[in-house]
Amino acid sequence: MTTDQDLPMDHQSATALFAAKGIDVTTNKDQGVIKVIKHPGVDGDRPMIGDRVTVHYTGKLVTGKKFDCSRERKEPFCFNVGKGQVLRAWDIGVLSMQRGEVCTLLCKPEYAYGAAGNPDKIPPSSSVVFEMELIKFEGEALTGDGGIVRRIKVKGDGYTNPNDGSVVNVHLEGRCGDRLFDCRDVSFIVGQAEDKSIPLGVDRAMDKMQKGECCLLYLKPKYGFGSEGKPEYKIGPDKDIVYEVTLKDFQRAKDSWEMDLKEKLDLSAEVKNKGNQYFKAGRYYQAVIQYQRIISWLELEYGTGEVQQKKIQDYILTSHLNLALCFLRLKEFTQAVDNCNKVIELDENNEKALYRRGEARLCRNEFSLALADFQQVLQVNSANRAARAQISICQSKIKEHHEKDKKTYANMFQKFAERDAKTGKTKRRRDDSTWTSFNGEVSIKQRRRSQDCPS
Repeated sequence: MTTDQDLPMDHQSATALFAAKGIDVTTNKDQGVIKVIKHPGVDGDRPMIGDRVTVHYTGKLVTGKKFDCSRERKEPFCFNVGKGQVLRAWDIGVLSMQRGEVCTLLCKPEYAYGAAGNPDKIPPSSSVVFEMELIKFEGEALTGDGGIVRRIKVKGDGYTNPNDGSVVNVHLEGRCGDRLFDCRDVSFIVGQAEDKSIPLGVDRAMDKMQKGECCLLYLKPKYGFGSEGKPEYKIGPDKDIVYEVTLKDFQRAKDSWEMDLKEKLDLSAEVKNKGNQYFKAGRYYQAVIQYQRIISWLELEYGTGEVQQKKIQDYILTSHLNLALCFLRLKEFTQAVDNCNKVIELDENNEKALYRRGEARLCRNEFSLALADFQQVLQVNSANRAARAQISICQSKIKEHHEKDKKTYANMFQKFAERDAKTGKTKRRRDDSTWTSFNGEVSIKQRRRSQDCPS
């Protein structure tokens, strides 16, 4: 329903107008939020729960008194809709809107500022009116690189989420473009979805989901089937895919604080083996998940005796070394250096950590630092032929870099010299011109003086 007229803002007429022309957008139809559309939006998609929305708004009391306006600040407001970050009326109202829509919402106190109101702005138990414009919306990015984007179709129940090691029961529907390639009910262990041919992005989204939730996951190739694709699903390399995931049920794995040290050590052996299996299969991201679990369990633990303490340290060192190797394969060299540093803090002469840090630094073009690492490897083990070969590469790179710098600076100085020569030439020309002009004036004055003199 639409209106081209501004809504009157006195209490009686506003209530009557909304009741006559408005749409009750609350789920239980208690008229807690009534909407009147002033300008229809673009037909099509509406925001889903968790979407990042951008709006302009003006808030008024029903008397017409304005108490807030984003337009006056010349800055739209952004929030994740349906997550309780804003007034309940906003979550309900914005979820009913289309992109570009402008509407007015009449909000009862229980959907707005409640019995308390807002000091100096909203009297207690006041209905309020908001004019809202939905500028844009987009899915919620679950990763920093935007590789997994979630849009929630049906909100889940409760406050707990699956963790790594949880057993989850899900319904999956996978699409590439318009083609449905995967449709099934399946159970898997979070962190090990690869074993059931489920992409990494679905696995990594599990700890954000609640029981009963149904969401769409938009996966970039890194979190889908990568550069290899998935021949069994007829998915080519580097394809974006979309999964609709319904979390039917799950059983959480024990958190670290729920386990004793013996239990953690026993599990660490299993998880390490699983990580090694993924590494050998070239599934480096999946291997990373396993090794990180071991560190999260043991990094703050202290054994009751020397043997137990050594076992803890061995697991931590091995996990960091394996993580460094995974990150080298994934070309995430900063992470590789960080994990090597953790090992070297515990064992300053660890040959593998020094060598892998050298590899990562070499890939980051930190040739001098890499050279120092490889030289230290030789101090630890003079028979390490790989380190000797890397030292030659570092020395060659450093020499190449110095030659390049020398050439760059030589060209720079040549240009400066040419510019200075050109500037000097111009200055001499200007000085010569000035001198010629000066001489000309002198000779004219001399001629004038000679003509004025008596003969």
